[in-house]
Amino acid sequence: MAPSVSDIASNAAEQVSNGLSKLNLKETKQEEKPQDKGPSYPFYYPYFDAAEKFPPTELFEHTDPGLRADPKKPNLLGPNTKVHHISPYLGTEITGVQLSQLNEAGLDELALYTAERKVVVFRDQDFKDIGPDKQIALTKRYGPIQRHPTSGNVKGYPEFHVVYRDAENDRFKEYLGDNRANKTSWHSDVSYERQPPGTTFFFILDQPPVGGDTLFASQVEAYNRLSDGFKKRLEGLRAVHSAVAQAEHSRQRGGPVRREPVESEHPVVRVHPVTGEKALFVNPGFTRRIVGFKDEESEWLLKFLFDHITKGADFSIRAAWQPGTVVIWVRAIPLSLAMRSQAGCNDHTG
Repeated sequence: MAPSVSDIASNAAEQVSNGLSKLNLKETKQEEKPQDKGPSYPFYYPYFDAAEKFPPTELFEHTDPGLRADPKKPNLLGPNTKVHHISPYLGTEITGVQLSQLNEAGLDELALYTAERKVVVFRDQDFKDIGPDKQIALTKRYGPIQRHPTSGNVKGYPEFHVVYRDAENDRFKEYLGDNRANKTSWHSDVSYERQPPGTTFFFILDQPPVGGDTLFASQVEAYNRLSDGFKKRLEGLRAVHSAVAQAEHSRQRGGPVRREPVESEHPVVRVHPVTGEKALFVNPGFTRRIVGFKDEESEWLLKFLFDHITKGADFSIRAAWQPGTVVIWVRAIPLSLAMRSQAGCNDHTG
């Protein structure tokens, strides 16, 4: 049976995009732009409330759960678990285990393994689909969750730090400026806090078809590469980490400043409580000066350390994202946030 006129008209209408038929597009060699369907997980769309306020953070006693873990890790690294080390110094990909199904002993073993490997990339996880309450309950085992003073969070759930960009929204470009040849920004998140995060859970929700990787570098190995004399000179030095620039940027664009910005002093070299390893603790994003140094002395030392860390290609990794990926890392490393489309993050102070 031949199609009716109404059927033909309906089919023709379906072929029209932006006022041009597919036939015309072919003739003019233009391509249809893919329709933006919006975020796949709209619940996690970043929420900015300029009126939202948090009290100042308070110091607390913290015991890393890795200290009570079984070194053999039988609950985490079972017979079905497959492990692939990305680099000798940091980074391991794991498949065959679900984070959401780990018992308490397994979660402690996770803390120990992450401390040892610095960055652990879990594939094929259901973590993004278990809901915010279960996500928070699981991750709170590693300490109180840091609530970010300026970034987008989830409405009603300030424990989430949402990293988001699309064709119309690029807060990273706004923050870094448009007159840069290099679009990466090495940093250790919120190192300005009086008690900075110890562990981060980062999970992907949406991602671009190409790109979006994240770079990680080992500040443990960066420290190990220094000469004994240089290490000795760094011992006892303290650096100022500042939240002022980040807060002022948010304030100027009408965004939230949920806590007044702080500046904190931290050791330039610190020791991980589980592994006992020494690591550098400076980063270009938030470290501003060396305490007690003249300006020129501080600038010279920090520039050397920043260059040493960020140019250490042989002690850094590039973590690629796939649907269902969860990356967990400890703060013996800085990182560069690249082109992730939508992701959620829980930072744990410790």
